[in-house]
Amino acid sequence: MSFTWPEGKKAAITVSFDDARRSQIDVGIPLLNEYDAKGTFYVSFGSLTERLDGWKAAAEAGHEIGNHTVNHPCSGNFSFARARANEDYTLEKMEAELVDANAKINELLGVTPTTFAYPCGQKFVGRGENVKSYVPLVAKHFDCGRGFRDESENCPEIVDLAQAMGLDFDRATFEEVRPMIERSIAQGGWLFYAGHDIGEGGGQTVLSDTLRKLCEYCRDHSEIWLDTAAKVSAWIKERQG
Repeated sequence: MSFTWPEGKKAAITVSFDDARRSQIDVGIPLLNEYDAKGTFYVSFGSLTERLDGWKAAAEAGHEIGNHTVNHPCSGNFSFARARANEDYTLEKMEAELVDANAKINELLGVTPTTFAYPCGQKFVGRGENVKSYVPLVAKHFDCGRGFRDESENCPEIVDLAQAMGLDFDRATFEEVRPMIERSIAQGGWLFYAGHDIGEGGGQTVLSDTLRKLCEYCRDHSEIWLDTAAKVSAWIKERQG
């Protein structure tokens, strides 16, 4: 099979960031704006409302606002998620969160998300013999759902957009990222990066230097399409039929 990217491009890259953290407004979006590059931001509501004007400006500038649920449920093995553990969710409860999050984002920012990021990269509700995947719910409500800490670029001919591969972008240097970019160009893939804070710190932080060098690399290599998850997934979805 062969796949055609727009305008003769050979590969696509999306940079996405979770949780509406302050550094995304203060550091990340201004950096992206320097290069006229668009990012995808999967927002959490407590952080979103703290910097609402900044997020409104981001949406107006063409950055994508995506759905990350209302309460960010994850496995109860994470101590922060004990009160909202996936193990205690039902499909009905999860679907209500997906729909409610879209409604809240539309109310606050005037946009309705078309893509989703799985909190903690986890795609299940329930436990044991009663475990169920909520990937079908994401497929029902969104054009794309991004995983986390996956290991590959997405092959546009065959990717299941409801569970697209999401690559950990936190802490990575550009020297570590570049080989996969070059491989993706050779294979015609879509790299979907997932990060959190943006700056110089450790932990869940995309290094400013890495993000800047990625933007410069994409600017200098016209064969790369750097754009939002909404734009890239819509292009793929239309061609998958």
